[in-house]
Amino acid sequence: MPPKKEAQPEPKPLIGRVGTNLKVGIVGLPNVGKSTFFNILTKSEAAAENFPFCTIDPNESRVAVPDERFNYLCDFYKPASKVPAFLNIVDIAGLVKGAHEGQGLGNAFLSHIRGVDAIFHLCRTFESEEVTHVEGDVNPVRDIEIINEELRLKDEAYLMAQIDKTEKTMRSDKKMKTEYDILCKIKGVLVDEKKHVRYGDWNVYDIEVLNKHLFITSKPVIYLVNMSEKDFIRKKNKWLPKLKEWIDAHDPGAIMIPFSGALEAKLAEMDVDAKRAFCEENKIASSLDKIIVQGYKALQLIYFFTAGHDEVKAWTIQKGTKAPQAAGRIHTDFEKGFIMAEVFKFEDLKLEGTEAAVKAAGKYRQQGKAYVVEDGDIILFKFNAGAGLTAGKDAKKK
Repeated sequence: MPPKKEAQPEPKPLIGRVGTNLKVGIVGLPNVGKSTFFNILTKSEAAAENFPFCTIDPNESRVAVPDERFNYLCDFYKPASKVPAFLNIVDIAGLVKGAHEGQGLGNAFLSHIRGVDAIFHLCRTFESEEVTHVEGDVNPVRDIEIINEELRLKDEAYLMAQIDKTEKTMRSDKKMKTEYDILCKIKGVLVDEKKHVRYGDWNVYDIEVLNKHLFITSKPVIYLVNMSEKDFIRKKNKWLPKLKEWIDAHDPGAIMIPFSGALEAKLAEMDVDAKRAFCEENKIASSLDKIIVQGYKALQLIYFFTAGHDEVKAWTIQKGTKAPQAAGRIHTDFEKGFIMAEVFKFEDLKLEGTEAAVKAAGKYRQQGKAYVVEDGDIILFKFNAGAGLTAGKDAKKK
């Protein structure tokens, strides 16, 4: 008989940190519109001026994740409390060429990027005599290459130091040989091929080491293209096809989202009716909702709902979370004493019209400890509180 194959460990995403308080950082050259974008997105008041390094310390805020399902549940239950999911956003100062060697306070700014979990890479296509460009002219393809190379070079310096350190440790601790070999494999991609870490073909053992070291170039990237108001409305700019071609060639699978900071600022000052009329007249829509949703997805985050007349709340979890750990997001006792999760789908509630109708249709299911929570599940947890069973509505409380 052939030998039994050893069970492979369950793969983990190349995301780095584990948890629900993950962050997206806004990265780019100076004066491409990062702080303006941050202010519009989060309704904050971070400084946004026409000179490099206007932002020194990173600004951090959060923004609600737009979701029609959440809005529907709030209309349906009319709860006293409404709590959506939130995306954490960090505005990081502009990087310049030579940042990995300390140019433009680069070492500090690169450390700020290391502290986030995904990147909004913002580049500029708009021309403006009032807003200077640190490179002298507008060329977003060049700008992206500058930033990407600075991130790669910073990771290269870190990696080579780790390889040297691990090689010395390995002489007295043979267990470090596996990690050393994986670090050398990473070197093949990052240094020899001069590619970002996220482009590599990694197995589950590689990913364990990658997530331990939190390489900057392992972070998922969404490219945001800041256009003039005029170009955004007419959906035309000479750089859009060139950027799409570059991204397809160098970062296949990455998302590119055009937007206009100037237009979004104008829309933010309008009342609801005026905004709707302007968008209908020009056949456009704000890009902010799409940007927020894609940023949330890039972090491998989803959420489930608890819903009732007291509260409708979206609970953030990482993709792949099982029911007991999801229950623990509400209260640690829920995870410790987990018995089951009563789950129904938002789509079924909307289709059937009431919870009772969902149950009557056989779509209200009891799930055990092995159940992997899906995005948008509506859940009631049953758990053993020690003195007996606490169920249903008690599991909706914070």
